[in-house]
Amino acid sequence: MPETIRERLTSGGWKELEFGPFRDAVSIHWIRPFEGDQPGVALLKYEPGASVPRHRHEGLETILVLDGVQSDETGDYASGSYIVNAPGSEHSVWSEAGCIVLIQWDRPVKIFEEETA
Repeated sequence: MPETIRERLTSGGWKELEFGPFRDAVSIHWIRPFEGDQPGVALLKYEPGASVPRHRHEGLETILVLDGVQSDETGDYASGSYIVNAPGSEHSVWSEAGCIVLIQWDRPVKIFEEETA
């Protein structure tokens, strides 16, 4: 029996889910929050023009773009794109028009902007 299920995500089922605050103009719906050394799985909703500052991946990150376009320094990733960011990789992320992504992090990321704050 699955631990948790979210139905029809690739056909808009995410529209029925409740999202909470994550970062400025980015909200989150946790599917499985980080617990101990277990990965975190969530949906992120980027409002148009939203961004996440430069950060380093302390573990593997995988992303499936469900709607819209997510961008980083290496390109633009439209709906249906699958992205893998290796441990130790760095980038910033933004979405000009807004997007919804399914994301799994092995470990929380380290945001560089917060080192000086």
